[in-house]
Amino acid sequence: MFMAEAKKKQLFGTNGVRGVVGELMTPELVMKIAMAVGSMRPGTIAVGRDTRTSGPAFIEAAKAGLMAVGCNVVDCGILPTPGLQYLVKDHFDAGIVITASHNPGNYNGVKVIEPDGTEMGDENSILVEERVFSSSFAIKSWEEVASSRSAPDMFQEYIDGVVSKVPAGIGKGMTVAIDPGCGAAYRTTASILSDLGCRVLTLNAQPDGRFPARNPEPSEEGLAPLADLVKSVGAAFGVAHDGDADRAVFIDDKGRFVEENKEFALIADAVCHGKSGIIVTPVSSSRLIEQIGKRHACTVDYTAVGSIYVARRMRSLIEAGKSVIFGGEGNGGLIYPDHQFCRDGGMTAAMMVLLLSIKKQTLSSLVDDLPPSVMLKHKFHTDKAPAMIEVVSKKFSSDRINTIDGLRIDRDDAWALIRPSGTEPLVRLFIESQDETVAKAFEKEILDSISPILA
Repeated sequence: MFMAEAKKKQLFGTNGVRGVVGELMTPELVMKIAMAVGSMRPGTIAVGRDTRTSGPAFIEAAKAGLMAVGCNVVDCGILPTPGLQYLVKDHFDAGIVITASHNPGNYNGVKVIEPDGTEMGDENSILVEERVFSSSFAIKSWEEVASSRSAPDMFQEYIDGVVSKVPAGIGKGMTVAIDPGCGAAYRTTASILSDLGCRVLTLNAQPDGRFPARNPEPSEEGLAPLADLVKSVGAAFGVAHDGDADRAVFIDDKGRFVEENKEFALIADAVCHGKSGIIVTPVSSSRLIEQIGKRHACTVDYTAVGSIYVARRMRSLIEAGKSVIFGGEGNGGLIYPDHQFCRDGGMTAAMMVLLLSIKKQTLSSLVDDLPPSVMLKHKFHTDKAPAMIEVVSKKFSSDRINTIDGLRIDRDDAWALIRPSGTEPLVRLFIESQDETVAKAFEKEILDSISPILA
């Protein structure tokens, strides 16, 4: 007896549909996705976007598609993806965000938000795709075409929601520097931290979809001006976001980039204090998370890479009666289950203020006090991912292998993950060990094995 092969996503990647504007991403495709979503989730749909230059055209295409299938539309304007998710879970039947997150400015995309505020999962994303490919839409007659209205100030509800999760005035006397990167957080994170009592200085806080100062991806190199600002004004930290602000990354008080897994570990230490339960994270995350979990009688549950999988695993564990304390990814995308089940860069910025106020230490000293960890990362722009996975699988077959997502190799003193991206034609490689010599030796083994393929 033969089992049917599981259906795979064709348009949707790890986090929605993304592509180069004018190539994959066109107003026509956006309208079709919106018609498919509206046909599956009838009712009132919220839409929002980041600051990309193609955003206004694509948001209008989405609104047209939704109205054509009878959905009333509320346009929330420019706001972070977690901001729209926060609004959807309380007010709407679904949501659509026009964003390409951390991708460069020539990209755009679509994220679909379910009524509970989570991103649409694989099964329903495939159903959306099937409707798009077959043009199976519930188009309404002229009497039933719906309407649209603007709600440009609703994002304030999200700001208030984040601020309510930490003690009032917790940031009094603290200076912080913020770099929204000309993205969607330009109108939220500064307000959040100001409301917490912080003195706030900003950089790249104007909306500009050309991203003139740095790419939406908040890299160490791109954040050098933020590091200079932090040092020059004596700030407690600097925080930066990607294009749609579902992630937050930090610069410490010495101007050093805080590797995102260390950020995850520090905030997990605070969130899990005095609690026991489960931390949910992908196979790409540092073993630091396991070490921090053990301090607090917390275990780690691993998932495939992607916030969708982390958030849905958190929810399923809770529904099964388990205590889930925290979740997130080692890229600055952290999930707070008592707030909402999605990555939230604004909430993470607020949590850093809370962490420093509680610990009474500088961020640099907290980072330095973490257990040793050396994380090496590579990106390979290639379409030869299957061949790379195959050769690594054979080369390291005697090691402990995990295939939840890509290929993870576990050793007692190190681990590595080689994984194709779900949104771009590239392969990522992570290697970690407490010992730099061990990490680099393991790195060389892997690079030597795949170099003939990339030649």
